[in-house]
Amino acid sequence: MNPAPSNRLSPKKILEVRGLWLQFGGLQVLTNVDLHVLDGEILAVIGPNGAGKTSLLNCINGFYRAQKGSILFLGKPIHRLKPHKIAELGIARTFQNIELYSGLDVLDNLMAARHIHMKRGALAGAIFFGPARREEVSHRKVVEEIIDLLELEPVRKKIVGTLPYGVRKRVELGRALAMEPKLLLLDEPMAGMNVEEKEDMARFILDVSELRRTPMIIVEHDMEVIMDIAHRAVVLDFGNKIAEGTPREIVKDPRVIKAYLGEEEEAEGGTSG
Repeated sequence: MNPAPSNRLSPKKILEVRGLWLQFGGLQVLTNVDLHVLDGEILAVIGPNGAGKTSLLNCINGFYRAQKGSILFLGKPIHRLKPHKIAELGIARTFQNIELYSGLDVLDNLMAARHIHMKRGALAGAIFFGPARREEVSHRKVVEEIIDLLELEPVRKKIVGTLPYGVRKRVELGRALAMEPKLLLLDEPMAGMNVEEKEDMARFILDVSELRRTPMIIVEHDMEVIMDIAHRAVVLDFGNKIAEGTPREIVKDPRVIKAYLGEEEEAEGGTSG
């Protein structure tokens, strides 16, 4: 796997989450959560199951609307916008459960993500002449670069539903990249993968970061992966932010250790000595 990324980041804040509160009925999901993402940064959001990690991403891309707080993207508020408007601004996302067109091939899945950049109408596209043809060529060029970057050439014309799970996760990353995001949200991109697939995905994420300088928020449970690829990490526990810092700092934080290992470890330690 590639070495951990450099900490030399631009101080420009791409995203700011300020005092976010999210509640469903009597269930408090997020409580006064603050975080920010710097230009070119990979920010990990980690925590036990049920900590509110995916809910946080859902607030950022407009699937959920928080009761309190604000979300600023490139300095402008987005927390009241609809998901498609947020996508048009440049926030793309992958999901825990793969959300692809399983009956289409890889190329068509990636081309489908180019719709937010298409300017020609249905009639011009049907005629496929002049400006419409030039636009199609430009979109295909973007997609071909992603296919090369993610090493999808051998499966470019394969139906997505027939592909192995790890390859489909890579296609989903490719579809998000096809939107040319200014911020990429990755929700457990390595869940369910074997060791080799995880190493490949980590390498592709680092390549995207280094070659495209795309800032990312990555939700991931594998701490070895976080140590390898993230610049900073934010730790959630029952919807509260309990720690923030570099991966090496947060793994030593007593609050983080307690959140992951629970009080049983403390009890065992207390009786042993």
